[in-house]
Amino acid sequence: MSETRAGSGGGVIGWIDDRFPLTKMWREHMGDYYAPKNFNFWYFFGSLALLVLVIQLISGIWLTMNYIPAGDRAFESVEYIMRDVDYGWLMRYIHSTGASAFFVVVYLHMFRALMYGSYQKPRELLWIFGVLIYVVLMAEAFFGYILPWGQMSYWGAQVIISLFGAIPVIGPELAMFVRGDFVISEITLNRLFALHVAALPLALIFLIVAHILALHEVGSNNPDGIEIKEKKGPDGKPLDGIRFHPYYTVKDLAGYAGFLILFSVVVFFMPEFFGYFLKPPNFVEANPTVTPEHIPPVWYFGAYYAMLRGIPDTFGGVMVMGAAIVILFFLPWLDRGRVRSIRYRGLSFKIALGLFAAAFVLLTWLGTEPAGSWNIILSRVGTLIYFGYFIFLFVYTFFNLEQTKPVPERVTMK
Repeated sequence: MSETRAGSGGGVIGWIDDRFPLTKMWREHMGDYYAPKNFNFWYFFGSLALLVLVIQLISGIWLTMNYIPAGDRAFESVEYIMRDVDYGWLMRYIHSTGASAFFVVVYLHMFRALMYGSYQKPRELLWIFGVLIYVVLMAEAFFGYILPWGQMSYWGAQVIISLFGAIPVIGPELAMFVRGDFVISEITLNRLFALHVAALPLALIFLIVAHILALHEVGSNNPDGIEIKEKKGPDGKPLDGIRFHPYYTVKDLAGYAGFLILFSVVVFFMPEFFGYFLKPPNFVEANPTVTPEHIPPVWYFGAYYAMLRGIPDTFGGVMVMGAAIVILFFLPWLDRGRVRSIRYRGLSFKIALGLFAAAFVLLTWLGTEPAGSWNIILSRVGTLIYFGYFIFLFVYTFFNLEQTKPVPERVTMK
């Protein structure tokens, strides 16, 4: 007779616990996981990102049931989904709106980390996992944008993939490898389809699981930037912590309801969102012989495209665009501040972070607008502010120039 694990109950749950650590995982990551009791609005977006991921996975699986990744059938299959499949239009708009919603949530989540220093020790690896999620998400969104095989899809792929050719020595061969052909063709479409529906979602799920495990290993940060694990009661529980369930699960459910209301308004009343979520030319089938007058990226790539366009040399623009993402990985070592939270950091830090956020929003808008002299000048200014923030942060903290406020010993409920 097999022995029963200590602590396992009876019934179905007990039977499962003897064979799979179901209750153990629930306790470690939900029931007995203590989070700081002073979470505010900004700490909602991490959980919300999981909801959007589920929306994207479900709607994406449904769309693949009727999509045909063939050069002469892809656009037609999308039109079939929109016009003939029951609620096909709804699933497509949910998926396209979800892509933009994902980036809105992720950008706000990352901004919260910048405000409260959630990338500082001991959360460096947590931040790196988060940036990797961001990179994979960008690739996933770009490949998904190509699949409808409209004018913007085709020519957007042409522009982005051709950038690989600007890399010295390996550029042409790399561009050929990505395309799978000498030109953008059905082979390219099939490659991107495979990556979009299989490889990248698996990588994204793996990184999200790693991100959550790393978070629960070191504990959640909070608006005060205080480690709640350092002060525990006689029972070994953090004095400034509360159980994640039911307190924050209920709070998140209330936030989900508000988000889904806004999400539904966009899906049902403005799925194109003034041309930012869905480009009007993409409702026209791809034509390799007709180049659109303006080939703007989707808004969530706008900042990096503006940086690329602001540099006169193509190779230099590619390097700057890549550096804008790579530098994020080094943020935990660039910021050597003595305190984490913006509440107790110096005025210069607050101004610099505000300028950084404003510059990123400006670059995002500039990237979606037609090229012009004023656009190029503003793009260069925004790029300088973007990189200037990281340079400032390193100098400001390395030489201890920051005048900080006293950090309280216990979390506050401001």
